[in-house]
Amino acid sequence: MPALITVMESFGSFVTESTDITTPDDPFSGPLKSVAPWNYTFLACLMFIVTSLSLTENFTVMLVTFRFKHLRKPLNYIIVNLSVADFLVSLTGGTISFLTNARGYFFLGVWACVLEGFAVTFFGIVALWSLAILAFERYFVICRPLKNVRMGGKHAAMGLVFVWTFSFIWTIPPVLGWNSYTVSKIGTTCEPNWYSTDYYDHTYIITFFITCFILPLGVIIISYGKLMQKLRKVSNTHGRLGNARKPDREVARMVIVMIVAFMVGWTPYAAFSITVTACPTIHIDPRLGSIPAFFSKTAAVYNPIIYVFMNKQFRKCLIQMFKGNVTNLDSTNLNQTSDKGAITATAESNLEEMSTIAARVPMCNMEKREDDEEESEQSGNEGPKQLSLSDSRVCPL
Repeated sequence: MPALITVMESFGSFVTESTDITTPDDPFSGPLKSVAPWNYTFLACLMFIVTSLSLTENFTVMLVTFRFKHLRKPLNYIIVNLSVADFLVSLTGGTISFLTNARGYFFLGVWACVLEGFAVTFFGIVALWSLAILAFERYFVICRPLKNVRMGGKHAAMGLVFVWTFSFIWTIPPVLGWNSYTVSKIGTTCEPNWYSTDYYDHTYIITFFITCFILPLGVIIISYGKLMQKLRKVSNTHGRLGNARKPDREVARMVIVMIVAFMVGWTPYAAFSITVTACPTIHIDPRLGSIPAFFSKTAAVYNPIIYVFMNKQFRKCLIQMFKGNVTNLDSTNLNQTSDKGAITATAESNLEEMSTIAARVPMCNMEKREDDEEESEQSGNEGPKQLSLSDSRVCPL
């Protein structure tokens, strides 16, 4: 009898331990006990809205670019690349996140977790570096640091190759063993393992933070800063001639919006990852820990609005596409360009390739005025040189 009681106690202990293992805070087995179900429902609704908007907006960008030939210019390659990356982020990470939050846990398994973690990180970094290359291309076209080199299809293609290759180099290591992709604290998304206490994993996080946040942010700030300096110089020249400083103010607003959008989308996620890496024992509520990742996914929604839909030329094409006048717009654009003089046609073709900031800068006037100043210095004329009508007007959009 005592032996039977001992056997029953052992069996009861085994059942209790087994239950603790199969129903715990294991995100692959069931929802976290510390998080109420309505939180997952709320996140699922948010991800459905964000994913739907992002897929619609970015697909529209790709469709309009495909339908209108004159949008397929070298300076628009990186904008389309940004839309492709944001579309893939939403298609993979947004869809999976919606499904897992709807179920309350990562029911798809470990392999899907690694796939989602890699895909979201990879496409996200592609989008982030696309913003940096876009800023650099605008600086390159407007400021022309190499005066004899102009932006062409080969340069744009090199930018795309760099973005995808560089992003792949710094997102594949967790798959190969340098750090890892694991479930986040909320249990419904996957990301690099910020929570590891291993020094070897910390080296990856620090390197990843520098190459995939600090560097692109630095490129954006420096490029737009140089652009603003150039524009301010031109605006001062125009001010002495009695012209308005409206382009200066408009571009300044656009630059501020772009930098703020970048910071809002990525700074919370970068700050969270560094904080957790520096203090791996810190306790962060799972719901609070899910906010930075959510902010980074919303970038796929407002990127098309800022970088594409605020572009006057793209808006024209979008309206014409909905009206069904794709052919007419292309022919009208070509006719308008062919009817003008060579200088004006060249300036307009260059401006058509630019996004909103580049299109608002009086580039042809800027270049001509610099050339005139150089010629006047060489000729030794002390008086101000009188400008012709074609030289004094701002380039048209």
